[in-house]
Amino acid sequence: MNSNFMLNKDNVMSRYTLLFFMAVSFPFSAIAQQPTALENYSLADVIKLAKDQSPDAYRAKNSFRASYWGFRTYKAAFLPSLSLNATVPNFNRSIIKYQLSDGTYSYIEENSNSAYANMSLNQNIGLTGGNLYVSSDLMRTDQLGSDRSTSYLTTPVMIGFKQPISGYNSLRWQRKIEPLKYEEAKRRYLQDMENVSIKAVNLFFSLLIAQQELEVAQINYANTDTLYKIAKGRFNIGTIAENDLLQMELSFLNADKALNEAKIDLEVQKYKLRSFLGFNDNVNIQLSLPDPPTVKELGFIDVKEKVGVNNPDLLLYQRQLLESQEKVAQARSQRGFQANISASYGLTQQAPEWSNAYDRPQNQQQVTLGLQVPILDWGLGKGKVKMAQSNMELVRVNVQQSIVDFDQQLLLQVMKYNIEDEQLYIATKADTIAQKRYEVTKQRFLIGKITVLDLNVAQNEKDAAKISYLNALESYWSSYYNLQAVALYDFSKNKPLDTDFDLVIK
Repeated sequence: MNSNFMLNKDNVMSRYTLLFFMAVSFPFSAIAQQPTALENYSLADVIKLAKDQSPDAYRAKNSFRASYWGFRTYKAAFLPSLSLNATVPNFNRSIIKYQLSDGTYSYIEENSNSAYANMSLNQNIGLTGGNLYVSSDLMRTDQLGSDRSTSYLTTPVMIGFKQPISGYNSLRWQRKIEPLKYEEAKRRYLQDMENVSIKAVNLFFSLLIAQQELEVAQINYANTDTLYKIAKGRFNIGTIAENDLLQMELSFLNADKALNEAKIDLEVQKYKLRSFLGFNDNVNIQLSLPDPPTVKELGFIDVKEKVGVNNPDLLLYQRQLLESQEKVAQARSQRGFQANISASYGLTQQAPEWSNAYDRPQNQQQVTLGLQVPILDWGLGKGKVKMAQSNMELVRVNVQQSIVDFDQQLLLQVMKYNIEDEQLYIATKADTIAQKRYEVTKQRFLIGKITVLDLNVAQNEKDAAKISYLNALESYWSSYYNLQAVALYDFSKNKPLDTDFDLVIK
């Protein structure tokens, strides 16, 4: 008995501590500007507010924006890019050693200044993984000191091509993976927003249950107060024993204690929901009891088909397989013969004056073939390939197991949802029966037919049945939004979930 008392005392003290913390910390928190608060909030109101302004919603939006710009960066790599490179100035004053024809050395002073500019247009070739470029160069060199002179070196146009020959084309793999990753990000954003709805449902019903518990506590307090006064009168005339009077007094004290705890818990739940929605403490939240979901039953095959089309996890598994295959291809390309070929053709000219530097330019060609052939690497390349292959096989097995587990979990979720309506019906009926039983028991107590203990049992069952109904309703809505988050499908409107992603990235 003492240990239970101490446990309850600690529980109450912890709630008072949380209230004190909220009172101290809340004035210093950042408060978003809010419109005029409604007197009552429905479940739909809370979910909409959560999606519009909750911190979880902002995190989901910024996560998607990062994925969007990553996709834009990938697309930009396949578009022409124009760049300007310049070195202005490049001053050099130093002593340079030259070897003469007789083997001796001579030292001369180098005193010059140069300026260089290059304009280049580049285009990546996704089909081959190569790069095509067109460029134009201009260099001016000024010899300083006693022998002053100026010269210009120009390359009016240069067309070139660079191509790796290794069997691995990173651009081709990007074309496979990046669009898949972006589509996954869009679906992940929709799922994150549905997870916001699930959290909103949980906080909504936590506050709704706290409201109901306070209402029950107030009714119980009023009832026990009345019954305790009646019991004192009946004790004075000798119709009940002192033990029954003491039991009724204890019930009255417990009702008073439960009322105080219900008030504290209500404020705690209000604070949690206000914090989640970004409200300040001036918003008085009062929730209305929602109706159950309109969709009563779902077919597993139908849900599975929608999941297969919309769920981001299935795209994640597909992407993981592609990435593991890319690593194998990359490891194989680095193991054996590698070659890079580059070729260019252009025009060039030099002159002491800028106006003549572009006059009658001469041809300029260059072809380069670079080779890399490993002769002895002690199995390094082979080891990298084997590691990549082992990782690919591990990913494949994990993906297969994940898909099996996913289907099993989906089946259980659908089965759970399909019995929620019956569970709610049972809870509703139990609530009605428990309420009637309490009223009958109270009347029998008033005429002295039963003891206080029987009355307390009936009261506890009544209170538990009321909360059990709300828990069943919460479970119903949570199951609905869980399935909606998995399938990314609005079953009530019979259409896939979607949003305007152009507004999200703004």
